[in-house]
Amino acid sequence: NIELSWLGHLLLPGLFDGKHKFELIDNGNGTTTFIQSEKFRGLLVPFFKKQLKTNTKNGFIEMNKKLKELAEK
Repeated sequence: NIELSWLGHLLLPGLFDGKHKFELIDNGNGTTTFIQSEKFRGLLVPFFKKQLKTNTKNGFIEMNKKLKELAEK
């Protein structure tokens, strides 16, 4: 109930893998902190490093905005 994670692969494991994780932390005061992360591994990662940094970060920001909006309704 506090973590959801999965590992995705592009074609074959070890080529381009991404482990995505959502964590929920009870702050003890009726609020929850949401942490989203993704770690990439594999032979192709260095070739997409800049694109991953920009696109992944922007995707996280947009998803987090929408999640906040829905949670606070």
